[in-house]
Amino acid sequence: MFVTTAGRTNEKMIEKAKMIADDLGVSYIPRHKQSVVQLQNKWNSACLVVGKNRLELYEKGSAEPFFFHPNSAMFRIKRLMQGDHDPFADAAGLKNGMSLLDCTLGLASDAIVASWIAGSEGKVTGIEGQPSLTYIVKEGLQTWDSGLSEMNEAMQRIEVENFKALDFLRRQPDASFDIVYFDPMFEESIVESVGIKALGRFALYTDLDEETIREAIRVAKHRVVLKDHYQTSRFETYGFNEMRRKTAKFHFGFIEK
Repeated sequence: MFVTTAGRTNEKMIEKAKMIADDLGVSYIPRHKQSVVQLQNKWNSACLVVGKNRLELYEKGSAEPFFFHPNSAMFRIKRLMQGDHDPFADAAGLKNGMSLLDCTLGLASDAIVASWIAGSEGKVTGIEGQPSLTYIVKEGLQTWDSGLSEMNEAMQRIEVENFKALDFLRRQPDASFDIVYFDPMFEESIVESVGIKALGRFALYTDLDEETIREAIRVAKHRVVLKDHYQTSRFETYGFNEMRRKTAKFHFGFIEK
């Protein structure tokens, strides 16, 4: 991968692109009025483009970038503010002041909801195994303006770490998070938003295994929670209590400590 700037650039964007390239340990390539596709073909690589308002990650040969967007978190938080329920929050048993470890951060929509519920007394940590995705989501959480001060504060409280789930879990003390959460790429595909589709091209496809679940149970104080396709075999395989929803394509399951 390499880092470049948007077509209409300035010195501030160039300096930021160089800084990001240095942080990620990759090359900075000046744009020089070339298209993203031209640069990708020349360097045979994916690229991260630094724009005025956001970072965009392009897979080689693709014109559809991945960029941070809080996805469903905004309308879910608005519903919670009106007193409605959120299936993820119910499955996790989330309350103010709790701590949650999101082992599959992605676009962080569930982590944002968790951070809003947990509040300033709580703690939400999200881990992502792909360095460039980690960088984009971490910056997006700090800079995105949702128009809701409570949601902005919730996003900014989330701690983002670049780790594979099992590696991070192994480093944690027993019962160090109230809730440990997994939202892996589904075994069965679901038509999702453009953002989720773009995420899928860069995300690490590391399946859950017995050791990861065992470590999650050790690290969790209250619950381990899994979100997955309604036809998945993972709930039964790993002993999750499945919370079935009649019209939903995905269900939640939990293991109670």
